[in-house]
Amino acid sequence: MFDELEALREAVRGLLDGQTAAPGMWGRLCKEIGVAGLTVPEELGGSGAGLTEAAVVLEELGRVLSPAPMLGTVLAVHTLLGLDDDEARERLLPAICTGERTVTVAFLRDGPALFRDVTAADTVLAVTDDGVHEVNTGIDVGGSLDLTRQVGTLRLDRAAGRRLTGTAPDLLPLACATLAAEQLGTAGRALELTVGYVQQRHQFGRPIGSFQVLQHRLAEAYIRVQAARSACEAAVQAVADGTADAPLLAAVAKVTCSETVRAVAAEMMQMHGGIAITWEHDAHRYLRRAWATAQMFGSPESHVARLTPTVVPSPY
Repeated sequence: MFDELEALREAVRGLLDGQTAAPGMWGRLCKEIGVAGLTVPEELGGSGAGLTEAAVVLEELGRVLSPAPMLGTVLAVHTLLGLDDDEARERLLPAICTGERTVTVAFLRDGPALFRDVTAADTVLAVTDDGVHEVNTGIDVGGSLDLTRQVGTLRLDRAAGRRLTGTAPDLLPLACATLAAEQLGTAGRALELTVGYVQQRHQFGRPIGSFQVLQHRLAEAYIRVQAARSACEAAVQAVADGTADAPLLAAVAKVTCSETVRAVAAEMMQMHGGIAITWEHDAHRYLRRAWATAQMFGSPESHVARLTPTVVPSPY
């Protein structure tokens, strides 16, 4: 299993190398590696793999700040598989697997739905209080803190669509666990780039990485990333297995990975100095991605507030 995951990781990384935002990249990822169909059963055109494999892809996409709509695809596939609508599954899933159609999920509450992958989607599964609706409609593209990826607002006034059969599964644990995987990739790569930079940048006749204060800060960042990896892997496995503690572990992963990616990206900015705020350097893009993803599916603070009443106080 480990060898298969590493082979998948190498394949995705090799395809992304040097051409992250190249036109048609998502189509190549789907057709050459089959990333969109990883969690789709074989009889519906997928590879019948699982969430662990999808998390590996998300981590690699997060490393290079890719705009590929993998997260929205995973959520859409899970939604379709959880419904009782055979016609929708048979019509949409094979096209998703090949990359011919991009489908995402929008969570609607009291106002317009905001979800980052809607600008890349051909079809949106709008999850409302009265069910799931398949919608093909216009999207208002708006500004985003994350310059590597557009955010859109889906408006449904008099929009054409159809209601799908069945009730939407609980998507929050899946969303938090898979987003954590992407954040883990972003944090890990930000740390790698920073370690490489402080070994090359010289002050007072020696690399700045030799200064003890920076070594301590990088060591703390490394520990944060490893803790985030543990939290992410536990959440992904729990959600994949459908265990009772999956919602808790997914929330823990969301909090841990959100705080980690923000902290590591901030260290990246500080240790790179003035070059980090130039348009030519990627440091500010990592920071923007970190803060943007931290707010998705609930901020870390909101998850902590939600979980605090469920935590049993220690008797010690």
